[in-house]
Amino acid sequence: MTVTNPGNGKLFVLLSLTVALCGGAFADTASTREETALAIHGNNRYGQPDTEFTHFDYVNPEAPKGGKLRMAASGTFDSLNPYTNKGTPVAGISLIYDTLMTKSHDEPFSLYPLIAVSAERAADNTSITFNLNPMARFHDGQPVTAEDVRYTFDLLTRQGHPFYRSYYADVANVVVLNKQVVRFDFKHGNNLELPYILAELPVLPKHHWERQEHDFAAASQKIPLGSGPYKVKAVDGGRSITFERVPDYWGRDLPVNVGRYNFDEVSYDYYRDEHVALQALKAGEYDLRFENVAKNWATAYDVPAVHNGELILDTVLTRNPAPIQGFGFNLRRTIFQSPKVREALGYAMDFQWLNRNLFHDSYMRSESYFNNSGMEATGIPEGEELALLEPWRDQLPAKLFTTPFALPETDGSGNIRPQLHKALRLLQDAGWTLQDNQLVNSKGEPFSIELLLSQSSMERVALPFKKNLEQMGIELNIRTVDISQYIQRIRAFDYDMIVVGYGQSASPGNEQAGFWGSEAADTKGSRNYMGIKNPVVDAMIGHVLKAKSREDLTTAIKALDRVLLWGNYLIPQWYYPYDRIAHASKLVRPEPEPLYNTDIFTWWAVERPANQFAMVSGKPAEKDDNLLLYAAFALLALAGLWHWRRKNTGNGDCPQPGE
Repeated sequence: MTVTNPGNGKLFVLLSLTVALCGGAFADTASTREETALAIHGNNRYGQPDTEFTHFDYVNPEAPKGGKLRMAASGTFDSLNPYTNKGTPVAGISLIYDTLMTKSHDEPFSLYPLIAVSAERAADNTSITFNLNPMARFHDGQPVTAEDVRYTFDLLTRQGHPFYRSYYADVANVVVLNKQVVRFDFKHGNNLELPYILAELPVLPKHHWERQEHDFAAASQKIPLGSGPYKVKAVDGGRSITFERVPDYWGRDLPVNVGRYNFDEVSYDYYRDEHVALQALKAGEYDLRFENVAKNWATAYDVPAVHNGELILDTVLTRNPAPIQGFGFNLRRTIFQSPKVREALGYAMDFQWLNRNLFHDSYMRSESYFNNSGMEATGIPEGEELALLEPWRDQLPAKLFTTPFALPETDGSGNIRPQLHKALRLLQDAGWTLQDNQLVNSKGEPFSIELLLSQSSMERVALPFKKNLEQMGIELNIRTVDISQYIQRIRAFDYDMIVVGYGQSASPGNEQAGFWGSEAADTKGSRNYMGIKNPVVDAMIGHVLKAKSREDLTTAIKALDRVLLWGNYLIPQWYYPYDRIAHASKLVRPEPEPLYNTDIFTWWAVERPANQFAMVSGKPAEKDDNLLLYAAFALLALAGLWHWRRKNTGNGDCPQPGE
């Protein structure tokens, strides 16, 4: 074993182990190669053999430590365990955990050492071995060992969220080779992404969770033990959580952590109402908000705090694929089994009118499940993509091969009678008829749908949709419920329609099976909300997992995208290729090239002079006639917020795509 400077982490720790150390259980060294950086397709930006990796390019390595970052969360929580299917997990809890390796944010999918200092992949992709950093420690001082890694894997796949059983389904077994070396053996070599997603495995402490008083499968607010840059400082059940930076964090000097995790404290306060949360930001109750509502961004920030520089509005371009969001049909309901019915309902959502009248023309229509990725299906299938789809021609719509997919488009005036006529023809073909202004089937049963929501802000989008459906004789009941009921119904697939949202990776892979795979459709708690069970979709996911190059992956994703679009499993809504961030001026961020994800933990806090905000529009504040009035309004807002917070515990919104 050779260790190079493991303490400060300025160079990668290199471990090499002989077969003798592993008692013969180790894979043939001739068929593996040790790597200190993993890239699923292409080369790593950092950690090349001829360069020294000291920090990511998008951080400020000299960023000062200190200060607090206060954030808001929606609804409430009743669990500090994010890995199970029970309860509502608290925001930010991942800050207490380290993973085997960690991503950079300026590459599609590259991983660098954290708990693991290096990895050894089998040449035939039938295993990956991780060599752990001997300096890695949990917050109680106990070392992180290979046995903790195996225990974590078993815990997640046996008692964790159903997602993990699907995500890691191709792992045959986990072998502890010695205290700091663990190997994952695969069922086959076809899942080319599997080594990389295993590298992102969080490592939980066996000695903590084995105690009788800790029930991993239950929703619990007991403070868990971690190994990451923060630990839990305080919990106010359902209302707030505060994390404190670990001063002797074992990994603070690793290259992946230099310039990151700069705040001494990070806290999340919960608000049951998004409007109240927005007002709290403007009153200085917390420091940073990702604004997902276009109307708010356009109209709600014309306030003194913005004018005098206390609150900064940033529009940050990202390179990450945009999430796909839409009204999702639950195909487990008989009413949505017909593709013609699903297609017809899509004509009732007038995106052009919504964008003009509600969103200030700020959004783009989602025309792909992989928007803003370069992997969108366009035109008609050709070349290698056509070759993937051709064997399934008999199970696909004929138009898929001859006609580019296109969503209904209007002039934005609100008059969509031509679109509704097309929809009615499709519904008639599917066996529905219009009688006395009501759409009924052959049994005389009315066409009635319930749209389940957790955010009242989505109602203003749903109401025009409801009105258009009514013109076709379809009844849409909009039901907004509290967070607990919403989550329980989602997990049980107890709904007709919901607003679904799927964030996509820059390098899509195994998660696609959890989103749209047939097995996930029958797994309670999975993210296959629509209940898609389509052998062609399954086959295209298989091609995604087998992709050996970026070109192969792009081809497979285009084919998958095309099949999903022509399935009309949801009514696509919109996306925005920027992050809209409102933040206190005390927060400073580095300004690198656009990242795949905004990393707020590269930001830091600075102290502003007392008179920093005494300038409004370039003139001294004492000359601004409105300053006293602004101050009075601010005090009133603070008083009202304080009164509200004392009366309410907060139990509102479930995380759901914003408008």
